[in-house]
Amino acid sequence: MPESKPTKHRQLLFKELIKCLPPRNKESYKGDYGHTLLVGGDSGFSGAIRLASEAALRVGSGLVSVATRAEHAVSLTMSRPEVMCHGVSEQSSLRNLMQKCQVIGLGPGLGQTAWSHCLYSGAMESGLPMVVDADALNLLAKMPEKRANWVLTPHVGEAARLLNYSTADVQLDRQAAVRKLQHEYGGVVVLKGSGSLIFDGVGDIYQCKAGNPGMASGGMGDVLTGIISGLIAQGLTCLEAATLGVVVHAMAGDRAARSGERGMVASDLMQAIRELVNDY
Repeated sequence: MPESKPTKHRQLLFKELIKCLPPRNKESYKGDYGHTLLVGGDSGFSGAIRLASEAALRVGSGLVSVATRAEHAVSLTMSRPEVMCHGVSEQSSLRNLMQKCQVIGLGPGLGQTAWSHCLYSGAMESGLPMVVDADALNLLAKMPEKRANWVLTPHVGEAARLLNYSTADVQLDRQAAVRKLQHEYGGVVVLKGSGSLIFDGVGDIYQCKAGNPGMASGGMGDVLTGIISGLIAQGLTCLEAATLGVVVHAMAGDRAARSGERGMVASDLMQAIRELVNDY
């Protein structure tokens, strides 16, 4: 791991960041608040895409669609009828969905099967802004490319695979790791963990001090993917969406932890997410 450059961490301040998301105009309709497409949910992993889709709704995306395994479409629609769920098995069907949206959230429950590779490759054909997480990051590590208009959200293990480092190396100097990730892959990088770091290649590294150990449970990253995707759908830049999204996610986790950190689950954050994006 190369030595990190001296830098000043800029702390994320919610009251400043929320200004990116002004109150809604009384004369508006769902199309004014964007259309988010979430891609994932391989066999056995429908919960991940379900969490991401609800998070995108709770943060204010006007419309949310999901491209997932056909076997999951009915159950997802029943559990969250506001989400438009599509069973997709080929790239032509995915292209039709991509034509209607403003952002793609790629990775929650995606897996690494032939189906996963098909949808991953199809999504990567798009020039739309993307939020890339979970197994989409593992596929990216195998087929590296660099883009300006995406947000990558690796945890330490995914970061290590993207950089071909050990997890110990990443943790030893997280600042150097987030810089290296951004240099190699472009866009905005969110290196998740205690004191999540955000870097877009320009200026200071942002740091989030909110959050708690109760958030170390399955599905939390899927919720973050939905939050950031839903914010981009509403017109925020990748950096605005990443910084606001990370702090909303962490603060929602802190509110949920008032009932105790142990036993907290990702869906516990949903109500707090809605409250926070309306706290002007």
